[in-house]
Amino acid sequence: MDKSFIDCLKDVSRSPQSILSEQKDKLPYETGARWERGQAIFVLRPATNEEISDMVAVCVEWGVDIIPQSGNTGLVWGSTPDTTGNQILLSLDRMRTVFELDLVNRSVRVGAGVRLSELNAKLSEHGLFFPIDLGADPMIGGMISTNTGGSKFLRYGDVRANTLGLKVVLGDHDGTLLDLNSALRKNNVGVDWKQVFIGTSGAFGIVSEAVLSLELLPQQTAVALLMPTSLASVPMVLIEAERRLGPQLSAFEYMSCNAMEATFANVASLKNPFSGTELPEFVILIEISRPWMSRQSEQTLDQVMEDFLVELWEHPDRPLSNAVPAAPEDVWPLRHSIAEGVRKAGYLIAFDLAFERGRLLDFIAYTKVEIPKRFPSARVFDFGHLGDGGVHFNLIISPDEFLDDVDIVEGAIRDWVIETCVRKFDGSFSGEHGIGRKNQKYFNKYSSKLITQIGAGLKQALSPGNLGVPQFHKGCDEN
Repeated sequence: MDKSFIDCLKDVSRSPQSILSEQKDKLPYETGARWERGQAIFVLRPATNEEISDMVAVCVEWGVDIIPQSGNTGLVWGSTPDTTGNQILLSLDRMRTVFELDLVNRSVRVGAGVRLSELNAKLSEHGLFFPIDLGADPMIGGMISTNTGGSKFLRYGDVRANTLGLKVVLGDHDGTLLDLNSALRKNNVGVDWKQVFIGTSGAFGIVSEAVLSLELLPQQTAVALLMPTSLASVPMVLIEAERRLGPQLSAFEYMSCNAMEATFANVASLKNPFSGTELPEFVILIEISRPWMSRQSEQTLDQVMEDFLVELWEHPDRPLSNAVPAAPEDVWPLRHSIAEGVRKAGYLIAFDLAFERGRLLDFIAYTKVEIPKRFPSARVFDFGHLGDGGVHFNLIISPDEFLDDVDIVEGAIRDWVIETCVRKFDGSFSGEHGIGRKNQKYFNKYSSKLITQIGAGLKQALSPGNLGVPQFHKGCDEN
């Protein structure tokens, strides 16, 4: 008697925890961070590289789509199944046993299911950390598949810049385990194959392990909130910060008044550094840090920050209207809570955009004028990473005003914002969130035929099975 699909999966699973079939057990995996909801045939939870390999091979043999999922913190509907009920969700949440720290190499080999907070808790005992600073708490596999950036990108770069090696399971009939797990920092022997799998959302292969480069934990930190006189004065502030503070500069973040107001209103535990005064139109959170303890022979970072602020204040162009030195433990919780605060403010239409640094400010200024004219009931709640050109550009609308047309209105807003980003300001519609179903339309529209032909060739060579949400082979001639 021929075996069924589930029988074949059971044959290669190593424990009862490896396959979830009950709806109540599948539900947390099927529901996305922004309420996206799909339906999976089964949820697979392999615990070893070999189990992933065998499960993928079975799915490819049966022609079943596989949606890899790591921490399920993604915001573009890229880690949960669609609504057909015909896809398998493969979760990496049991890939947690591997943790091999190399202090001399300043690297760690770690399983894809380990959360960022867990990793850094272990590393902190050795004075080290993985320098991707986020408000969410993703798993390592998901961070690699979306090439996460975060608030310290200016100093440390993104996940791509801090990944030394990978193990990847390919979506082919063998579930081939590709070992790229070298911990070498220099290895110029041709194509750096690990980069094919970083930032491509699992479409070319499922990351199961990684070797990560680590940094020394900051031992000194100073933070201030700057209030530039206008958006036009921000570039001068950024240039002066980089010139005068050098590699000590670790963050240069932007928070708008609307974003801060929503966060204070919806996250009760936060301390308001502007208590008793009106919130400014926008602020810059600037941080400087050092990885060594304070020495008697040098200025403290608080003194360095104070001197820098005095220099800016006395600059003949007067770029600042005010500045507030603050304790890191008071202002970073605000910055990291904005996504949650804004999400609770109303019907959210969220974008993750990236620009050249100067053009980001032009985009912000332009949209603040144009959006009230084009979409009068939409309010902008923007924040992000001015130091690297990224902005989380969020709009809140009231669905009650549109009755049954909210989807049409949201579509029109998305189309206009992304068209403006890409065409008018030469930006990217996905700074660090990846493609996912929410962005597939725009990938198709703005990707060249040549790029998608290359993507199709890579996909066929590496993972000919139906793996991941993004369709990198679809381009502007195939909408």
